[in-house]
Amino acid sequence: MKLNGIAACVFDAYGTLFDVNSAAREAQNLLGEKWQPLAELWRAKQLQYTWLRGLGGRYEDFWQVTGEALEFALDTFGLEGNSELRERLMNSYRIPSGYPEVAETLRQIKLAGFKLAILSNGTPGMLAAASQNAGIADLLDAVLSVEEVKVYKPHPAVYQMACDRLGLKAQQICFVSSNGWDAYSAKSFGFRVLWCNRTGQPPEKIPQTPDAQISTLAEIMQLIG
Repeated sequence: MKLNGIAACVFDAYGTLFDVNSAAREAQNLLGEKWQPLAELWRAKQLQYTWLRGLGGRYEDFWQVTGEALEFALDTFGLEGNSELRERLMNSYRIPSGYPEVAETLRQIKLAGFKLAILSNGTPGMLAAASQNAGIADLLDAVLSVEEVKVYKPHPAVYQMACDRLGLKAQQICFVSSNGWDAYSAKSFGFRVLWCNRTGQPPEKIPQTPDAQISTLAEIMQLIG
């Protein structure tokens, strides 16, 4: 199946382009076997806090939310009060590892003539640092942060930013996310959507279904080229 009429590819950042577990993985010497469950809880609370802040109308930026989620995870695993560990993990989160196929895939998409953008909960500073670290900063036509609208995904105002900045209709944008809730919500907004289901999650039970599933970003050119 080909997605016709696409003019731009817009990517979620964390979990899609950048490995959200890389910070904890790099601290295995301090965390030992706790590194992966801590990383998973950190990510889960990070997302929960964005949704709760959105529903409650109590926006704070993603860097603060990420720090608060980390503190919860550290407390849960009996690591509260370890300021050195917290600082190390937060510094690593600012420059997460990109997934192996990211840079080459984005280069191919760019060479094929499509516009490229990031649309993320991350702050502009976080996204700039992560994009530079992953070697993709020079490929991007836009880096869009929820800081512009002061509300988190999946609020429609976030997705609308991509249409406004790129000057395109929703149907002309291929949105790519590894987060099922994000992929389904973006499809409900009106984007054409590829769900990069890296971990084989079951389908979400919310409207609407993404146009296709892929397991890595390397498959994108088969669907839009």
